[in-house]
Amino acid sequence: MCKFVSLRKNCALRYIPQVIACYKRFSKYLQDDFSPSKNNIISLLLCIPYFYIILSYDDVFMGFVFLDNFVGDNSTNFSAELTTCFEPKAWGVFTRYSAKFFLKKAFDELGLYKIKALVYPQNHRTSVLLKSAGFEYETTLKNETVNNNKLQDIDVYSIYRTYYYKNEVKYERNN
Repeated sequence: MCKFVSLRKNCALRYIPQVIACYKRFSKYLQDDFSPSKNNIISLLLCIPYFYIILSYDDVFMGFVFLDNFVGDNSTNFSAELTTCFEPKAWGVFTRYSAKFFLKKAFDELGLYKIKALVYPQNHRTSVLLKSAGFEYETTLKNETVNNNKLQDIDVYSIYRTYYYKNEVKYERNN
């Protein structure tokens, strides 16, 4: 149903114009007034090693996802922060499926213990997607940043490896 192609692969470079357009369309949900990529998305793309293009199986661009702000050391990735953005045509079943698929990839390939997402409270669509993928609301950081010259709260959602695999095993037994 979906595939993730690393931006580091040459075949993914052809999707950069679509990534830029998607980022600009939804930038009010993706960045604050302090974001270094506010005017230069290319700098963001170049500095994040775990940036993936999300494609349908027939290679249609559906969005992007990346992990950054890793916590850990040279031998252990403990946690990371998730950022994702989907084209409207992907909203719904595709986003829910790809979120679960990406979490499995992140936990399996990177060995993460925790993945968190920071969301503006008014971004209800993302909050619903995170909850459907197994994330739980942890807290609200009051006046955490500035967005459009206004103080902005940030909601923190997290999912833990143990929770994810406990529910994954349960899901497999039911099928």
